[in-house]
Formats: sequence, structure tokens, C-alpha cells
Amino acid sequence: SEEPMSSAGASPNKKAPGLTLNPFLREGSVGKFEHSSVETGADATVEDGTATAGYAGFKIMAGLSNPGLAEAVCTELGIAPMKCTVGRHKDGEINIQLGESVRNCHIYLVQSTCPPVNDNLMELFFIVRCLRRASAKSITAVMPYFGYARQDRKVTARVPISASDVAIMIEKAGVDRVLAMDLHCGQIQGFFHHAPVDNLSSLRDMAPYFVNTIIPDLGVTPDDQICIVSPDAGGVARAKEFLNSLTTLGVSNVSLAITVKHRSGPGEIEGMNVVGEIEGKHCVIVDDMIDTAGTLCKSAETLMEMGAKSVCAAATHGLFNGPALRRITDSCMTFVIVSDTIPVKSDQCAKLRIVSSAPLIAEAITCINSGQSLSGLFKILQKS
Repeated sequence: SEEPMSSAGASPNKKAPGLTLNPFLREGSVGKFEHSSVETGADATVEDGTATAGYAGFKIMAGLSNPGLAEAVCTELGIAPMKCTVGRHKDGEINIQLGESVRNCHIYLVQSTCPPVNDNLMELFFIVRCLRRASAKSITAVMPYFGYARQDRKVTARVPISASDVAIMIEKAGVDRVLAMDLHCGQIQGFFHHAPVDNLSSLRDMAPYFVNTIIPDLGVTPDDQICIVSPDAGGVARAKEFLNSLTTLGVSNVSLAITVKHRSGPGEIEGMNVVGEIEGKHCVIVDDMIDTAGTLCKSAETLMEMGAKSVCAAATHGLFNGPALRRITDSCMTFVIVSDTIPVKSDQCAKLRIVSSAPLIAEAITCINSGQSLSGLFKILQKS
């Protein structure tokens, strides 16, 4: 009576360079991840008496929202995801079966609440409840994308504050800690009253990628000027962080600008003004997410009309709803850089460039599991 949904296969059994494994390793077989009811995986290997896969009491579990990212995280850590079947009954109800014991284990559940938002949110809820009933010692919800984040306040009467309600739901389910990435607004961390929230920044890896790859592809010379553009006043802090990151990496002649939009309705822009000098500069629009790309493409068009040499965009979360990818393809933008917090394939649009968040998430899990500080993860990697 059940129709299992496909998910990612097991990760290669190797230790990623630059990562220090937890000293409390166990020998023996590692977990396997079920793919369409067929188990795949590899046994742990032992070299020089040291197990190279699996942490004692430390397991990675993946929901169905972003199995590719979960697999990449496990590859970085040198382990395989734990065995678990997540499927759907014929009436659409979620069915979960843990394939191994989690008693007294620290579980890191990788599950973005991206579209379909409600399905992935309920899947997260039921998996957490299943883990709690199976006596997991602690549960960390790794939520690279936090759904409902834009509903963080009451904008009119008689409406919910959905971001807060989701936080309450997750805590009540039994989550002990939340690991997120570039929350739409920082105050969402305060909606969790008991579970600590670590809000990672994709700029740690995105800024070096821009310097090492995008700038050469654009043909930017040392004499050319780059302008970081915030799409609205609320994104100025993020744009300034990206500007400071480029400066740290040795990029000179970088300035800041802000677009001021005049809306005629939700998602509809009547006009736009820009505060800052644009003419003759390579512009980079920096935002936390791209939804339908209507505002983004309108901003890029306005910047080009004001004399920009080129326009690129960098955002953490690529939702790409509706006609987003077609709009980006037809736009004047040269590149659009996003992370893989939401599943997206670069071949869907020739202008897309994807920077994986797996190394950053893997490092964060390593720090949390070993009781180390995460502050070093907010430092920009130097240009190679």
C-alpha cells in the first residue's frame, strides 16, 4: 500500500581532505541509504587500525527534500547516510521507517523546507517524532532553506506569523538544535525559544568563487570598477558583507548601491530608482533568494539602462518558481550564482552557476559534534 519515493544513494566511503574526524570512531559497517526500496552502500574500511567511516553516536539522516545535498555532506564527512525509508501511501500520507538503531545517537537530519513546502515540513516533523520515539540522544535539524521565513511579521490584521509558528512546531516535535543558512531575516533565530540556531552564511564560499571564477570569466581588469547592489534597504547589510568579503580577498575598486522599488502590487514593480553610481561598472545584485526572478530581472534591466558594463546576481536560495528560469535566460544578466540549498540543475539554465554549501555544512556538523566553536566558519576563505 506504499509507494516509496526515490532518494540519494550512499556516498563514497572516504575522508575528505582538510576535515578532522571525531576521535571517537567505531569500526564496522556504516549506514546505507535506501533508493527506491533498493539498499546501496559500502562497508567501512580500516586502514592502519583506524576506521575511516562513521562517528560514534553520530549519524546523518536525509529527508527527501534535497537528497543530493545530503549525499554531498556525507561525502565531505567521509560517511554514508543512515538507512531510512521515506515514502508515501496511496492516499498521500507520509510513511517513515528507520532502518537502524538510533538509540543514544546524535542525529543530524538534513531537510530543507523548500517546495513542496508543506510536504517537506510535515516530513521533517514526522521524522523528528520518529527519531525521538526511537530514543535518539539529540536531534539537529539541518535546514539549509527555512520555508515560511518571509512571513516573519504581521503586515495586516488577522494573519499568522508563520515563521514563528513553524519554529514552535519544530521545537515541539523535539528538535534540540537548528542549523540554517542565510535566513531571510536574522530575527527568526529568536522565534526558537529553546533550540539554539546557527545561521551560516553562504558568502564564505560564494565570495571566493566570484573572485576565482566569475571575475576572470567577465574579463574584469584591475582598473575596472565593481558595484555591489542591494535589491532593497533590508538587504544592505548582506550587500555590505559581500563587499567586505571581496575587499578581504584583494578586490579593489568596489562600491555599493541600493535599488528603491515602487510596487503596484505583490510581485509587481511599477518603477525603480537606484541610489549610487552605476555607469561604467560591473554590477552584482546580492540577495538571499530568487523566487520568480521578476524583481531581479527588472533590477538588472534598470542597471543596464543606467550604463552598467555588465550585471550578475548572487543569491543563496534559488527557488526559481514559475517563469523564473525563462526570465533569467532572456534577461541581460551574464551569470546568476546560487547555492544548492534547494535542488537545482545548472543545465536548466546556461547562466546558472551553483556553489555547493556541503563543505560548509559538513564543517559545521563536525564542530557541533566535537564541541568546537563555529565562529571560524564565518571567516572568508582567502583567494587561492
